[in-house]
Amino acid sequence: MNFDINNLVRENVKSMKPYSSARDEFEDFDTADMIFLDANENPFQNGVNRYPDPQQSNVKLVLAKQRNIKPNQILLGNGSDEVLDLLFRAFCEPKIDNVITLPPTYGMYGVLSNINAIENREVLLSNDFQPQVEKILDAVDENTKILFLCSPNNPTANSFSDESVAYLLKNFKGLVVIDEAYIDFSKKQSWMNELDEYPNLIITQTLSKAYGLAGIRLGICYASAEIITVLNKIKPPYNVNELTQLRALERLSHPDKIKSEITSIIVQREKLLKVLVDVKFVKKIYPTEANFILIKVDDANKRYNELIAKGIVIRNRTTQPLCENTLRLTIGTEVENKKLMEALKV
Repeated sequence: MNFDINNLVRENVKSMKPYSSARDEFEDFDTADMIFLDANENPFQNGVNRYPDPQQSNVKLVLAKQRNIKPNQILLGNGSDEVLDLLFRAFCEPKIDNVITLPPTYGMYGVLSNINAIENREVLLSNDFQPQVEKILDAVDENTKILFLCSPNNPTANSFSDESVAYLLKNFKGLVVIDEAYIDFSKKQSWMNELDEYPNLIITQTLSKAYGLAGIRLGICYASAEIITVLNKIKPPYNVNELTQLRALERLSHPDKIKSEITSIIVQREKLLKVLVDVKFVKKIYPTEANFILIKVDDANKRYNELIAKGIVIRNRTTQPLCENTLRLTIGTEVENKKLMEALKV
């Protein structure tokens, strides 16, 4: 595939000189016997008086080893939302370029489009929540820079077909971002294994879902070294704080525990699916490869309020395209799941 990332990068980004922090200029700043008088920091040690590693090298090394990928193919952000915002800022010219999203999907794509003054061309998913490939390609023009694919998708919980994704990767001339926030709950393999095959492929993941670290806000971008270089050029120098890096390293050092929690969530998901079949007001249960289930009910507002009254908060998705009278149920612990199943019996 003939693909040159420089054809997509904004001209001002190409010509800019990135901010160089004190820690960027001295790479071996973990050396114990060095005296650091370069960053105007408070010298009294308390664990967080020094600026964090701007490149999060230790976290990237662990992720690279676990994912069988090179550290220079990884960018870390303050949540996936920062990663997505950097993509807009690096590749989309305000009031000129456009992106394509596939509703119903993750709402931040549209929010970030508005913030960055980028046209968001929405191409609805099919009735079975799959990409309408030809309609997507018909929506493309010379200023279309990015296509966002959320798979498994939020709020629908299903994965997109491999055939559709591969076709889009081959035929879409811009960047294809596959948001894999929920990939750990799916039987499908990550598209990360295809990064060398498709130079326009970008994958975003997160430690917020399967890894149980939503509170530390750590998003991950996997792409070619060339794309990561562009994003590093514009990212804030210390965008991932020291406490986040340390907590991520601690959690990543326990892969067996993470795997056990994922297994537990999937087991509870299957139990809930079996119960939902017999709930009278549930009209349809959509296939799921995530840590949540989308269901169609007789009256979403009514059922939402009933569950609130019983002390259970779910997500009412009825205002989303193709999601009339739908509710999204996140899978909780075994105890929480039992309470939900009891509450559904009306």
